[in-house]
Amino acid sequence: MITRLGTFGRFGAFIRASGYLRKWLILGVSIGVIAGLGAVTFYLMLDYTGRFLLGYLGGYDQPTAVGDGGHPGSADFARPWAIPLLTFGGALVSALIVAKLAPEAEGHGTDSAIEAVHTDPRAIRARAVLVKMVASALTIGSGGSGGREGPTAQISAGFGSLLTRRLDLTDEDGRIAVALGIGSGIGAIFGAPLGGAVLAASIVYRADFDYRSLIPGFITSATAYGVYGSILGFEPLFGHVVPEYTFDPRQSVWFVIIGIASAAVGYLYARVFYGTVALMPLLPGGKVIKPAIGGLLVGLMALLIPQVLGAGYGWVQLATTVDTLAAIPVWIVLLLPLAKILATSLSIGTGGSGGIFGPGIVIGAFVGAAIWRIADLTGLPGIPDGPGLFVIVAMMACFGSAAHAPLAVMIMVAEMAGSFSVLPGAMITVGIAYLMISRTNVSIYSAQRLNRDSET
Repeated sequence: MITRLGTFGRFGAFIRASGYLRKWLILGVSIGVIAGLGAVTFYLMLDYTGRFLLGYLGGYDQPTAVGDGGHPGSADFARPWAIPLLTFGGALVSALIVAKLAPEAEGHGTDSAIEAVHTDPRAIRARAVLVKMVASALTIGSGGSGGREGPTAQISAGFGSLLTRRLDLTDEDGRIAVALGIGSGIGAIFGAPLGGAVLAASIVYRADFDYRSLIPGFITSATAYGVYGSILGFEPLFGHVVPEYTFDPRQSVWFVIIGIASAAVGYLYARVFYGTVALMPLLPGGKVIKPAIGGLLVGLMALLIPQVLGAGYGWVQLATTVDTLAAIPVWIVLLLPLAKILATSLSIGTGGSGGIFGPGIVIGAFVGAAIWRIADLTGLPGIPDGPGLFVIVAMMACFGSAAHAPLAVMIMVAEMAGSFSVLPGAMITVGIAYLMISRTNVSIYSAQRLNRDSET
């Protein structure tokens, strides 16, 4: 024990005495490696859990995105009666594990990492990270509506916190290390390294940008992406959705419409989610029962709208092409953004474990799909031949505005869709959505501070 502490002490002194480049090269690569390995570990845990619970026990063949295998799946259930039981049981066991082992691991996780950046970068316990992984795999794998980015962000942010403690880093360096962990973990699991680097510098504030995290973020996110991709592949999550798109000025009106709709839905997402969080202490039942009831309600909802189950990235993939979108009933396409908001609030807002970035992407995707579906019936000018363009820009605008990270989310979604050519039009959509929602104090990440001057 003395030897180990002595080794950490000597290495910590070496890091603290190092110049900017050497320090962040070492720390950045270290955090990036853990972020990549953590993303791989959680991806496999979630994949196997989902295959066993929803697939084997529930008889539900989930569709998957191109980067996850590109399986078309089905909206039918072989054993419909099992779905509510699975969502109930998964949420129950997940909540029990969290309550007994690490109560701070409940919820979506990213907020606790953001709070650590602002208050104490040494505060994230290793136990909370491990509990978060297991609990999230059970919640999402059993059908709960959550994203896989929350646990991966907490893994790498937790490692940044561990380095801050063991190497006795300054508070300023510790905050950067934890922020790098958040960005690189999310960037790795989504295969979006540039977006992850920008996210590290922007996610902790609503109206500011921490330039100190940007350049180290390049190193950390690239490392995490390299580790993750070398094991699971470098294919963009949604493939190449609109690879040969050329900006058409006639579509500008549609970009404005999508921006307005995305801001409204993003605002609703944040309000409903945190409204649910605020309501929970007023309702009867403990911290184990409430998430379980929420899971049961999600399972019952899924019998009518199966698209609310799990992460939902496969359904986003199906929404990007004409034929597969047409196979989804119109009423589901129109209602799915609201249904996904409700399902995520019931799954995570009640105290369940999982991310809220991923559901935000799905919500935004179906805002775009719904607008394209309606617009296609009108025959008005400027409507693209397929829904992919509208789906991509709505994903960017809906969550980018709700998270107050428009640039980061815009880049991340472009990387996820392999479609940087959409950026000129997307800038209109995202700009309008962000300007609208920035006039409020609403954010999907409640731990964000307004700017660097407002930190306490």
